[in-house]
Amino acid sequence: MVTRNAIFKYKTIKGPLHKLPVLIKLILLFALSITAFIIPSLWLGTGIIIAMITAFIGGITFREQLTDLKPAFFYVILMYSLSIFSNIFSLLSEPNSLSPTPYSLLPFIIPHPDYLKITLRLILIIQFSAMFFRTTSTLELREVIKLNIIVLFLSFIPEIFEIWNKINLSWKARGGQNGLKKIKSLVFVLISCCFEKASVKAKAFELRRR
Repeated sequence: MVTRNAIFKYKTIKGPLHKLPVLIKLILLFALSITAFIIPSLWLGTGIIIAMITAFIGGITFREQLTDLKPAFFYVILMYSLSIFSNIFSLLSEPNSLSPTPYSLLPFIIPHPDYLKITLRLILIIQFSAMFFRTTSTLELREVIKLNIIVLFLSFIPEIFEIWNKINLSWKARGGQNGLKKIKSLVFVLISCCFEKASVKAKAFELRRR
């Protein structure tokens, strides 16, 4: 269950995207990510739909795509909360806003268009990254990229999400609730596990070079 729901987890079930050469997929990842930053805002929604259909044709289910978008959802909620707090703080700071009405508060809970643009661009970039890691194994990366540090970095990204998924499930199994206490408790565990995992990988790379 943990492996199946892990973010950016490589799929052993081969699909059309698996057949593309890794180097081409790597170039496409960077090119499409840059494109997501510069294309007009009106095209972002279309790009997200096209990326979703492409991933599905490539063997990545809609459930797996939603799983891969979890980092984007967390970012969206965080930024939207900060946006509301900033807007309300600005409203209360005005001299004539001592008794705000529901109608006067309405414009402050509606996100700014720039916020929506950034969110859509982030979702599109995560979709591209998910398609790459879902269809590219660490071994394939190692064969294409000769610099061990780059391979270590690229292969470690999905493992970070997998580690978080495991400790998050352990937290919930012990009756832990979502909130600030959870973040304070699990972040240090995540960092510790990541350092341990990175140390093992670095030693493995060093032994293979000898």
